[in-house]
Amino acid sequence: MVIIVHKYGGTSVGTPEKIKNVARRAKKIKDAGNDVVVVVSAMGHTTDELIALMHQVTSKPDPREYDMLVSTGEQVSAALLAMGLQSLGCPAVSLTGGQAGVVTEDIYKKARIKEIKLDRLKKELKAGKVVVVTGFQGIDSQGDIITIGRGGSDTSAVAIAAALQAQVCDIYTDVDGVYTADPRIVPEARKLKNISYEEMLELASLGAQVLHPRSVECASVYGITIHLRSATKEDEGTYIEEASKMEKKEAVRGIALDENIAKIGILNVPDQPGTAAKLFGALAAEKINVDMIVQSIHSQGTQADMAYTVDRPELKSAVEITERVAKELKASGVISDPDVAKVSLVGIGMVSQPGTAAKMFAALSAEKINIQMITTSEIKISCVVKAEQGKRAVQVLHKAFGLEKVA
Repeated sequence: MVIIVHKYGGTSVGTPEKIKNVARRAKKIKDAGNDVVVVVSAMGHTTDELIALMHQVTSKPDPREYDMLVSTGEQVSAALLAMGLQSLGCPAVSLTGGQAGVVTEDIYKKARIKEIKLDRLKKELKAGKVVVVTGFQGIDSQGDIITIGRGGSDTSAVAIAAALQAQVCDIYTDVDGVYTADPRIVPEARKLKNISYEEMLELASLGAQVLHPRSVECASVYGITIHLRSATKEDEGTYIEEASKMEKKEAVRGIALDENIAKIGILNVPDQPGTAAKLFGALAAEKINVDMIVQSIHSQGTQADMAYTVDRPELKSAVEITERVAKELKASGVISDPDVAKVSLVGIGMVSQPGTAAKMFAALSAEKINIQMITTSEIKISCVVKAEQGKRAVQVLHKAFGLEKVA
């Protein structure tokens, strides 16, 4: 039998009627002679509601109890979906991540999956059941429930698909594929038939919230094709796969906007070995992820300024750490700005098509959009601009690169 792995996001199982729809779809796939595993997220905004409840009890939750609490959301949707399948006459069983054999690192709240022990999954599939698995969670070496970070159900699904040697993991969500830009910002944005792992990983990391970055990373490692598609339509969505399977490699395939960043600068630091290590080592020790980093050297050559970006919720902590390090380095000061956004071009064709950066900068300049920071890679160019100009920058660049014509 062919093994089919589906994943449904929170909005796709957000109501009892939607759960019934998912049950009907899963039964149809099962009736066609396939083995079916369905990975589910918590219903709607359940996880947010659980976290809000938690904050009414404590402002400093114990990490273990945090995972115990938020993992219950997926258990509700998994059990309801299994009941929905059973009511249709389709044998089904719901399993927690731990029961399904998902083993994680011993790290609460954001562990990585170490392995998947398939004994229970294979046993239930052999018995002819649709297996419904809670996403976003597993168990550690102590048998404790561990979560794998917000959005981790995508990763759970891809990891299970890889372990079961399924060729495709269908991820159903409230969008019908990956677009050249957010259609809410650019109405002319086009849905892509396929996109490479590398491009999708960049877009997911840069603010495109259609897929969790770790799920794409996992798919790339194990060669699993992800089919991102709508939970309410039968149409094909977008296939995330090896670049070699794609017919054409445009210079730019997509544009992402991240409005959840902030910029921090440390002024007049010694331009000598160890300065950057001291600052970013202190940030890393507090688990603060740094994205863009720019250093400029003063004309006299003995001092430099550094600027970097972090996620906006981490701005306060990052500034406090930077100010502490600034005193140790005898820097002249620390400045910060939460009123910024990052706009990024992504495309595997950039490396072989020169002039992409120049075209990007010219298009933004023509609209009087000032660039504050720039970083590049072989398939990405990111610019920090004023927050109020972020959406306009996406619209301008989408038109400049003709992405409305992408097939």
